[in-house]
Amino acid sequence: MQRIKQQFKWYFLGILFIVTLFVWYAVFSESRDGLTVAFLDVGQGDSMFIETSTGQQILIDGGPNKSVLRELSKIMPFYDRSIDIVIATHPDADHIGGLPEVLKRYKVGIVMEPGVQSDSDVYKELERTIDEKGIKEILARRGMRINLSNGGYMDILFPDRDASGLDTNDASIVAKLVYGNTSFLFTGDSPQKIENYLISLSPESINTDVLKVAHHGSKTSTSESFVGYTSPEYAVISAGKDNRYGHPHKEVLDILKQFEISILRTDESDTIKIKSDGENFSIF
Repeated sequence: MQRIKQQFKWYFLGILFIVTLFVWYAVFSESRDGLTVAFLDVGQGDSMFIETSTGQQILIDGGPNKSVLRELSKIMPFYDRSIDIVIATHPDADHIGGLPEVLKRYKVGIVMEPGVQSDSDVYKELERTIDEKGIKEILARRGMRINLSNGGYMDILFPDRDASGLDTNDASIVAKLVYGNTSFLFTGDSPQKIENYLISLSPESINTDVLKVAHHGSKTSTSESFVGYTSPEYAVISAGKDNRYGHPHKEVLDILKQFEISILRTDESDTIKIKSDGENFSIF
């Protein structure tokens, strides 16, 4: 009997130790400061994860496949199974391919999309999952603002109209994230004609510190004029290693180098995290 009591005591202490470790893990995991934007390494596609100091979370696009789940598991605590907002910039497979699984495995509050449809199976699966999960779906339109903690916010810059008749790339959601005196511009696969249109609407609104280069660095986007008006310190290119499209194209890299912009690439550096304290950036 004494031996059983002794064993029970050690079992109890072991369980207590494990619980204590779990609690401290949770405390440190929840200790956030500033704003973090992670450009996820999802291969030839786009996916960005945003988290504020109070734990608000936004996922922009989900890459081409389930690889987004692997990357999310690296930057979110294992017990965190919710995402506040998912933004699908447009319905091309390399941007929404992983989103159906994200919606199935995480509790998502809102899905924002531009309003252009696709006949692809992955788009149909995404819409079906949104419906089955009862997730609120919102059409993104210029003038909308998502308020975040500590005065941060995200403004929708495009579309500014009914996007249902537009080409999928032309309909890409363009959004600007502002935190303190720092900002990020997310461009989806917007081509140069949309870039020029945004310049004509309000050139000051696209000025930014960090530019997510459109269309994985394709020469169909990121004109010299657009780079001049955005005037970023950093340009982030999300592309797959040795992809068959040759992204990023030399023409785009040359323009970015011409403006002496620091180039960060997921095909070279894997997932890229940029943290802002409202004044300065740290990259890791």
